[in-house]
Amino acid sequence: MGLGYTVRASQTMLRHPRQGVERVRGRIDRRRDLRDLAALGVPQSELYGAVDDAARPLHEAIDAAWPCQAAASFDEVWDEVVTGLSASGVRIGLASYAGWSDCDRAQAQAIWCIVAHLHPVTVVETGVAHGVTSRVILEGLERGGSGQLWSVDLPAVDPALHSEIGMAVPEDLRSRWTYVAGTSRDRLPRLLANLPQLDLFVHDSLHTGRNLRFELDSAWAVVRPGGVVVVDDIDHSLGFRTFIKRARPSAWFAAKKVTGGGLWGVAIKTATPTLDPNGRAGSD
Repeated sequence: MGLGYTVRASQTMLRHPRQGVERVRGRIDRRRDLRDLAALGVPQSELYGAVDDAARPLHEAIDAAWPCQAAASFDEVWDEVVTGLSASGVRIGLASYAGWSDCDRAQAQAIWCIVAHLHPVTVVETGVAHGVTSRVILEGLERGGSGQLWSVDLPAVDPALHSEIGMAVPEDLRSRWTYVAGTSRDRLPRLLANLPQLDLFVHDSLHTGRNLRFELDSAWAVVRPGGVVVVDDIDHSLGFRTFIKRARPSAWFAAKKVTGGGLWGVAIKTATPTLDPNGRAGSD
Protein backbone atom coordinates (compact mmCIF):
# COMPACT_ATOMS: atom_id res chain seq x y z
CA MET A 1 0.00 0.00 0.00
CA GLY A 2 1.65 3.22 -1.19
CA LEU A 3 1.93 6.51 0.67
CA GLY A 4 -0.37 8.24 -1.83
CA TYR A 5 -3.15 5.76 -1.19
CA THR A 6 -2.75 6.09 2.58
CA VAL A 7 -3.00 9.88 2.41
CA ARG A 8 -6.08 9.84 0.15
CA ALA A 9 -7.79 7.17 2.25
CA SER A 10 -7.09 9.04 5.48
CA GLN A 11 -8.54 12.25 4.05
CA THR A 12 -11.70 10.41 3.01
CA MET A 13 -12.11 8.89 6.48
CA LEU A 14 -11.73 12.32 8.10
CA ARG A 15 -14.33 13.89 5.80
CA HIS A 16 -16.84 11.08 6.42
CA PRO A 17 -16.35 9.83 9.99
CA ARG A 18 -19.63 7.86 10.16
CA GLN A 19 -18.68 5.97 7.04
CA GLY A 20 -15.24 5.45 8.54
CA VAL A 21 -16.75 3.87 11.63
CA GLU A 22 -18.73 1.46 9.45
CA ARG A 23 -15.61 0.54 7.48
CA VAL A 24 -13.77 -0.29 10.71
CA ARG A 25 -16.78 -2.17 12.05
CA GLY A 26 -16.85 -4.18 8.83
CA ARG A 27 -13.32 -5.41 9.43
CA ILE A 28 -14.21 -6.48 12.96
CA ASP A 29 -17.36 -8.22 11.74
CA ARG A 30 -15.39 -10.03 9.05
CA ARG A 31 -13.10 -11.62 11.63
CA ARG A 32 -16.15 -12.76 13.62
CA ASP A 33 -17.70 -14.24 10.47
CA LEU A 34 -14.56 -16.21 9.73
CA ARG A 35 -14.64 -17.69 13.24
CA ASP A 36 -18.30 -18.64 12.83
CA LEU A 37 -17.61 -20.29 9.48
CA ALA A 38 -14.68 -22.24 10.89
CA ALA A 39 -16.81 -23.44 13.80
CA LEU A 40 -19.42 -24.74 11.37
CA GLY A 41 -17.10 -27.54 10.34
CA VAL A 42 -18.56 -28.13 6.87
CA PRO A 43 -18.12 -26.28 3.55
CA GLN A 44 -20.82 -23.75 2.78
CA SER A 45 -21.46 -25.48 -0.55
CA GLU A 46 -22.51 -28.58 1.38
CA LEU A 47 -24.54 -26.55 3.85
CA TYR A 48 -26.57 -24.96 1.06
CA GLY A 49 -26.50 -27.79 -1.45
CA ALA A 50 -25.17 -25.34 -4.03
CA VAL A 51 -25.82 -26.19 -7.67
CA ASP A 52 -23.24 -25.92 -10.45
CA ASP A 53 -25.72 -24.51 -12.98
CA ALA A 54 -28.45 -22.24 -11.65
CA ALA A 55 -30.33 -21.65 -14.90
CA ARG A 56 -33.00 -24.33 -14.58
CA PRO A 57 -33.47 -24.05 -10.77
CA LEU A 58 -33.94 -20.30 -11.17
CA HIS A 59 -36.67 -20.62 -13.77
CA GLU A 60 -38.44 -23.26 -11.73
CA ALA A 61 -38.26 -21.02 -8.66
CA ILE A 62 -39.80 -18.02 -10.41
CA ASP A 63 -42.25 -20.19 -12.38
CA ALA A 64 -40.83 -19.19 -15.76
CA ALA A 65 -40.63 -21.30 -18.91
CA TRP A 66 -37.54 -23.42 -19.52
CA PRO A 67 -35.62 -23.46 -21.87
CA CYS A 68 -35.49 -19.67 -21.63
CA GLN A 69 -35.76 -17.50 -24.72
CA ALA A 70 -34.46 -14.43 -22.88
CA ALA A 71 -31.17 -16.13 -21.95
CA ALA A 72 -29.97 -16.04 -25.55
CA SER A 73 -29.90 -12.23 -25.62
CA PHE A 74 -27.78 -12.09 -22.46
CA ASP A 75 -24.59 -13.13 -24.28
CA GLU A 76 -24.75 -10.03 -26.47
CA VAL A 77 -25.17 -7.73 -23.48
CA TRP A 78 -22.39 -9.42 -21.51
CA ASP A 79 -19.96 -9.18 -24.43
CA GLU A 80 -20.76 -5.46 -24.81
CA VAL A 81 -20.07 -4.85 -21.12
CA VAL A 82 -16.75 -6.68 -21.14
CA THR A 83 -15.63 -5.11 -24.42
CA GLY A 84 -16.60 -1.61 -23.33
CA LEU A 85 -14.80 -1.75 -19.99
CA SER A 86 -11.70 -3.30 -21.54
CA ALA A 87 -11.61 -0.58 -24.20
CA SER A 88 -11.67 2.01 -21.40
CA GLY A 89 -8.51 0.49 -19.99
CA VAL A 90 -10.23 -0.89 -16.89
CA ARG A 91 -9.34 -4.32 -15.60
CA ILE A 92 -12.49 -6.30 -14.94
CA GLY A 93 -13.34 -9.53 -13.17
CA LEU A 94 -11.85 -10.85 -9.94
CA ALA A 95 -10.53 -8.30 -7.43
CA SER A 96 -10.63 -5.60 -10.11
CA TYR A 97 -12.07 -2.75 -8.00
CA ALA A 98 -10.10 -2.09 -4.81
CA GLY A 99 -9.97 -5.83 -4.17
CA TRP A 100 -13.66 -6.42 -4.90
CA SER A 101 -14.80 -8.40 -7.91
CA ASP A 102 -17.23 -7.57 -10.70
CA CYS A 103 -20.44 -9.57 -10.93
CA ASP A 104 -20.02 -13.24 -11.83
CA ARG A 105 -21.33 -14.13 -15.28
CA ALA A 106 -23.73 -16.82 -14.07
CA GLN A 107 -25.18 -14.51 -11.46
CA ALA A 108 -25.51 -11.71 -14.03
CA GLN A 109 -27.38 -14.03 -16.38
CA ALA A 110 -29.75 -15.03 -13.58
CA ILE A 111 -30.50 -11.37 -12.86
CA TRP A 112 -31.05 -10.78 -16.58
CA CYS A 113 -33.62 -13.58 -16.71
CA ILE A 114 -35.36 -12.40 -13.53
CA VAL A 115 -35.81 -8.94 -15.06
CA ALA A 116 -36.98 -10.41 -18.37
CA HIS A 117 -39.59 -12.69 -16.80
CA LEU A 118 -40.85 -10.66 -13.83
CA HIS A 119 -40.80 -7.20 -15.47
CA PRO A 120 -39.93 -5.40 -12.22
CA VAL A 121 -41.03 -1.81 -11.78
CA THR A 122 -38.70 -1.03 -8.88
CA VAL A 123 -35.25 -2.57 -8.38
CA VAL A 124 -32.79 -1.76 -5.61
CA GLU A 125 -29.20 -2.94 -5.41
CA THR A 126 -26.41 -2.33 -2.92
CA GLY A 127 -22.86 -2.05 -4.19
CA VAL A 128 -21.94 -0.72 -7.63
CA ALA A 129 -18.15 -0.70 -8.33
CA HIS A 130 -17.81 -0.77 -12.13
CA GLY A 131 -21.57 -1.13 -12.48
CA VAL A 132 -21.67 -4.49 -14.26
CA THR A 133 -24.77 -5.65 -12.38
CA SER A 134 -26.29 -2.18 -12.77
CA ARG A 135 -25.79 -2.33 -16.53
CA VAL A 136 -27.38 -5.77 -16.82
CA ILE A 137 -30.42 -4.66 -14.83
CA LEU A 138 -30.79 -1.40 -16.75
CA GLU A 139 -30.49 -3.10 -20.13
CA GLY A 140 -33.23 -5.50 -19.08
CA LEU A 141 -35.49 -2.70 -17.87
CA GLU A 142 -34.93 -0.73 -21.07
CA ARG A 143 -35.80 -3.70 -23.27
CA GLY A 144 -38.91 -4.30 -21.19
CA GLY A 145 -39.94 -0.67 -21.58
CA SER A 146 -40.38 0.17 -17.90
CA GLY A 147 -38.75 0.14 -14.48
CA GLN A 148 -36.23 2.06 -12.40
CA LEU A 149 -33.06 1.04 -10.56
CA TRP A 150 -31.76 2.60 -7.34
CA SER A 151 -28.18 1.74 -6.37
CA VAL A 152 -26.92 2.32 -2.83
CA ASP A 153 -23.13 2.34 -2.85
CA LEU A 154 -20.34 3.24 -0.44
CA PRO A 155 -17.56 4.43 -2.77
CA ALA A 156 -14.08 3.01 -2.35
CA VAL A 157 -12.09 4.73 0.37
CA ASP A 158 -9.54 5.88 -2.23
CA PRO A 159 -11.02 8.78 -4.28
CA ALA A 160 -8.72 7.87 -7.15
CA LEU A 161 -11.11 4.98 -7.89
CA HIS A 162 -14.28 7.06 -7.91
CA SER A 163 -14.07 7.77 -11.63
CA GLU A 164 -14.55 4.03 -12.21
CA ILE A 165 -17.87 3.88 -10.35
CA GLY A 166 -20.62 2.82 -12.75
CA MET A 167 -18.36 2.95 -15.80
CA ALA A 168 -20.28 0.09 -17.39
CA VAL A 169 -23.51 2.12 -17.49
CA PRO A 170 -23.83 4.19 -20.70
CA GLU A 171 -25.51 7.58 -20.79
CA ASP A 172 -28.57 6.34 -22.68
CA LEU A 173 -29.53 4.08 -19.75
CA ARG A 174 -28.98 6.55 -16.93
CA SER A 175 -32.48 8.02 -17.05
CA ARG A 176 -33.62 4.80 -15.38
CA TRP A 177 -30.88 4.91 -12.75
CA THR A 178 -30.52 6.69 -9.42
CA TYR A 179 -27.15 6.41 -7.69
CA VAL A 180 -27.30 6.86 -3.90
CA ALA A 181 -23.86 7.36 -2.31
CA GLY A 182 -23.36 6.20 1.26
CA THR A 183 -23.65 3.15 3.49
CA SER A 184 -26.74 0.98 3.24
CA ARG A 185 -27.26 1.46 6.97
CA ASP A 186 -27.67 5.20 6.38
CA ARG A 187 -29.35 5.23 2.98
CA LEU A 188 -31.35 2.04 2.49
CA PRO A 189 -34.19 2.44 5.06
CA ARG A 190 -35.25 5.89 3.81
CA LEU A 191 -35.00 4.80 0.19
CA LEU A 192 -37.18 1.74 0.77
CA ALA A 193 -39.71 3.76 2.75
CA ASN A 194 -40.21 6.10 -0.23
CA LEU A 195 -40.71 3.41 -2.89
CA PRO A 196 -44.23 2.31 -3.83
CA GLN A 197 -43.14 -1.33 -3.96
CA LEU A 198 -40.01 -3.43 -4.34
CA ASP A 199 -39.90 -6.15 -6.97
CA LEU A 200 -36.22 -7.11 -7.00
CA PHE A 201 -33.44 -6.55 -4.48
CA VAL A 202 -29.78 -7.35 -5.15
CA HIS A 203 -27.22 -7.43 -2.33
CA ASP A 204 -23.64 -6.91 -3.47
CA SER A 205 -22.14 -4.61 -0.84
CA LEU A 206 -20.23 -5.48 2.34
CA HIS A 207 -20.74 -9.22 2.78
CA THR A 208 -20.46 -9.46 6.56
CA GLY A 209 -23.23 -11.31 8.35
CA ARG A 210 -24.25 -8.16 10.22
CA ASN A 211 -24.57 -6.07 7.08
CA LEU A 212 -26.23 -8.81 5.07
CA ARG A 213 -28.86 -9.43 7.73
CA PHE A 214 -29.57 -5.71 7.99
CA GLU A 215 -30.02 -5.30 4.24
CA LEU A 216 -32.12 -8.43 3.75
CA ASP A 217 -34.34 -7.73 6.75
CA SER A 218 -34.89 -4.17 5.49
CA ALA A 219 -35.63 -5.21 1.90
CA TRP A 220 -37.65 -8.35 2.64
CA ALA A 221 -40.14 -6.36 4.70
CA VAL A 222 -41.17 -4.41 1.58
CA VAL A 223 -40.51 -6.90 -1.23
CA ARG A 224 -43.85 -7.63 -2.87
CA PRO A 225 -45.30 -11.16 -2.78
CA GLY A 226 -43.57 -13.06 -5.57
CA GLY A 227 -40.64 -10.63 -5.51
CA VAL A 228 -37.03 -11.80 -5.55
CA VAL A 229 -33.80 -11.13 -3.68
CA VAL A 230 -30.41 -12.04 -5.15
CA VAL A 231 -27.48 -12.25 -2.74
CA ASP A 232 -23.83 -12.28 -3.73
CA ASP A 233 -21.05 -14.06 -1.79
CA ILE A 234 -23.28 -15.95 0.64
CA ASP A 235 -20.23 -18.04 1.60
CA HIS A 236 -18.63 -15.05 3.39
CA SER A 237 -20.83 -15.41 6.46
CA LEU A 238 -23.79 -17.28 7.90
CA GLY A 239 -26.08 -14.33 7.19
CA PHE A 240 -27.95 -15.93 4.28
CA ARG A 241 -28.50 -19.10 6.30
CA THR A 242 -30.02 -17.08 9.14
CA PHE A 243 -32.19 -15.15 6.70
CA ILE A 244 -33.59 -18.26 5.01
CA LYS A 245 -34.53 -19.81 8.34
CA ARG A 246 -36.29 -16.66 9.52
CA ALA A 247 -37.92 -15.46 6.28
CA ARG A 248 -39.22 -18.83 5.05
CA PRO A 249 -39.23 -17.91 1.33
CA SER A 250 -41.46 -19.89 -0.99
CA ALA A 251 -38.34 -21.00 -2.89
CA TRP A 252 -34.60 -20.48 -2.64
CA PHE A 253 -31.34 -21.96 -3.88
CA ALA A 254 -27.60 -21.43 -3.75
CA ALA A 255 -25.31 -21.62 -6.77
CA LYS A 256 -21.60 -21.78 -7.46
CA LYS A 257 -19.84 -18.98 -9.31
CA VAL A 258 -18.31 -19.61 -12.71
CA THR A 259 -14.95 -18.06 -11.78
CA GLY A 260 -13.05 -17.63 -8.56
CA GLY A 261 -15.14 -19.94 -6.42
CA GLY A 262 -17.74 -18.61 -4.02
CA LEU A 263 -21.51 -18.84 -3.86
CA TRP A 264 -24.52 -16.66 -4.54
CA GLY A 265 -28.14 -17.20 -3.64
CA VAL A 266 -31.71 -16.40 -4.61
CA ALA A 267 -34.89 -16.28 -2.52
CA ILE A 268 -38.47 -15.71 -3.67
CA LYS A 269 -41.08 -14.23 -1.35
CA THR A 270 -44.20 -16.31 -1.04
CA ALA A 271 -47.17 -14.97 -2.98
CA THR A 272 -49.70 -16.16 -0.38
CA PRO A 273 -50.00 -15.54 3.36
CA THR A 274 -48.17 -17.98 5.62
CA LEU A 275 -49.54 -19.40 8.85
CA ASP A 276 -47.84 -19.07 12.19
CA PRO A 277 -47.65 -22.13 14.51
CA ASN A 278 -51.10 -21.20 15.91
CA GLY A 279 -52.67 -21.27 12.47
CA ARG A 280 -53.05 -17.52 12.14
CA ALA A 281 -52.39 -15.80 8.83
CA GLY A 282 -49.23 -13.72 8.77
CA SER A 283 -46.66 -12.12 6.53
CA ASP A 284 -43.09 -13.17 5.79
